[in-house]
Amino acid sequence: MPAQLSDPISMVVKQTGDVRIHTFVASFTDDNIANATHIVETRNQLVLIDGQFLAPYARAFRAYADGLGKPIDRVYLSHRHPDHWFGLGAAFADTTIYALPETIGFIQDHGEDSRSDHWKLGDLLPDRVVVPQKVAVPGDETIDGVRYTFDRVVETEIDFHLTVKLPDLGVCFAQDLLYSGTHLYLTQHMGHWIEVLRDLLAEDYELFLPGHGLPADKNEVARNIEYLSAARQAAGDGLTDDAFKDFLIRRYPERKCPGIFDIYLPRLFGGASDY
Repeated sequence: MPAQLSDPISMVVKQTGDVRIHTFVASFTDDNIANATHIVETRNQLVLIDGQFLAPYARAFRAYADGLGKPIDRVYLSHRHPDHWFGLGAAFADTTIYALPETIGFIQDHGEDSRSDHWKLGDLLPDRVVVPQKVAVPGDETIDGVRYTFDRVVETEIDFHLTVKLPDLGVCFAQDLLYSGTHLYLTQHMGHWIEVLRDLLAEDYELFLPGHGLPADKNEVARNIEYLSAARQAAGDGLTDDAFKDFLIRRYPERKCPGIFDIYLPRLFGGASDY
């Protein structure tokens, strides 16, 4: 890792028979946003969820995956926010990548614009934009003996979001539907997002893998609902920009990664570019 970046956290979070679930989380420090990516390791191969943001973390995630000694069968990209797909260009250009068609179209049309918009990251940026090649189709599919369920979720943290679930193992890769221990990236769709999380609470999943932060359970899903409800009320009361940020930081002092406010506030209240 470069001097300004702290080491990531990697761990096995569940093992059932021949299946092991791994999580790899980037730094919580220096206003980083603790991007979380995951691996489903089965008897013969690996399935990865998302590709990290900053190039050094993406390369470290690839090294961790390669260290398991099994081929990467595919990577699933959850959505079009660059902190999830930038790393594909840094370390996963040789893999088969699946995503929703809307996500593929966005990266095809605006990937280079997004990379250019983040020029201040310098050598932390990927060298190239990699567009996913395969369409992720909602429904069930069995991969190396494991049943997967893919869902297309709309109007939450992003307009189109892919969730990956392992129903027989009680595992839900919620990605950016859930922020574990960090501040959330908020949008205009907080009301519908709350409904989606309430539906998750009613389902038979015990382990939730977030897009930011450490693995979680249903308690964290409930805490996200409470956070969204408080933020929605604050916006309804007329709080914007710094006042909105200060309110949430005071109310949730235990949550990390406040740098995310500087990313989304210009979009939430100022109509800034969505790249």
